[in-house]
Amino acid sequence: MKNLRVEAIVLAVGLAILGVFLYCGLRSFSRQDRIVSVRGLAEKEVKADHVIWPIVFKTSSNDMQDLYRQLNSSNQVIKNWLQANGIPANEISVGAPQISDLRANQYSDLSNRDRFSLSCVTTVSSSQVDKVRSLIPRIGELLAKGVAIAGDEYSNQVQYDFTKLNAIKPQMIAEATKKAREAAEKFAKDSDSKIGKIKSATQGLFEIDDRDQYTPYIKNVRVVTSLNFYIEN
Repeated sequence: MKNLRVEAIVLAVGLAILGVFLYCGLRSFSRQDRIVSVRGLAEKEVKADHVIWPIVFKTSSNDMQDLYRQLNSSNQVIKNWLQANGIPANEISVGAPQISDLRANQYSDLSNRDRFSLSCVTTVSSSQVDKVRSLIPRIGELLAKGVAIAGDEYSNQVQYDFTKLNAIKPQMIAEATKKAREAAEKFAKDSDSKIGKIKSATQGLFEIDDRDQYTPYIKNVRVVTSLNFYIEN
């Protein structure tokens, strides 16, 4: 009889402990099942710190040697003009010339045209964004020097880039995370709850776009952070 009483006490204690664990486990499960998903957006305007400026010149002739002379002369004029205006030689590169034989095209009307056409691109790749921007409107000065500059070519547009993204990443991620937490806290307040720990977090890709079509040298950087918070009573 005594042994049965001891066993009963042990069983009762065991069941009580099990009940406590089950209760705590169910509370934990219930608490972890309540989450809120929020997003935080961070945006920042920055100025481009690098520019690529293609300068295209075109000419034509019936004589290949004449084309060659024009090519060398025009390339030198362009290079001299750039260097005279503060662009160093190591920021200037000259591409291979493109030559077309117009008579090879059976649909060409050669009655008033030279046989050969030539185009060549001189490219400025520089971190002197403001200086290059000041030179672009002055490109007509090359026309006065006898260089036939071609403009508005889709494949040779001025390109502005922002290369210092890594320097602003931490600040922007922190800002996006802060805004996400603020959104979660507002949700919790409206539902008479409070925010717990972060369950999971996902950082979106950084996007860099022109602010608008008129100021491509001003960039808009944005990133979205997604957070899942536990909700507590």
